[in-house]
Amino acid sequence: MVIVREIGDRTGEGIALGNMDIAYADLGETRRAIQFFEQRLTLAREIGDRRGEGNVLGNLGTAYLHSGETHRAIQFFEQALLIDREIGDRRGEGNALWNMSLALDQLGERAQAIKHAEQALIIREQIEDPNAAKVREQLAKWREQTET
Repeated sequence: MVIVREIGDRTGEGIALGNMDIAYADLGETRRAIQFFEQRLTLAREIGDRRGEGNVLGNLGTAYLHSGETHRAIQFFEQALLIDREIGDRRGEGNALWNMSLALDQLGERAQAIKHAEQALIIREQIEDPNAAKVREQLAKWREQTET
């Protein structure tokens, strides 16, 4: 990372930050990961990388969701969703909707969770995402629990 900063390679810096934030997240060091996600977000905005910005907003949402800050997570997922729709990133849009559904369910908003998951499923099926099955299964569980 030091080298890419010294030579002014902003894209390389974003890649390095991306590797570090994901590594810390995978290690369960959520707070440290959030620090790197925030640096990466600032960089993405500075260089006008909308796709990168959308991705890191989604990653921040996931990090906050895992740390129990569900309302904050939803705010990041909503921002990611707006960018994903703006740039036509269907995979990102599906991910943002799915992650929002999980957060909404944690807040006890089952009807809204189902609504978002249904939208995510439509997208995931359209893009032939193998994770569509996971969304379908969760939707079936939520609907079953809602009926009883």
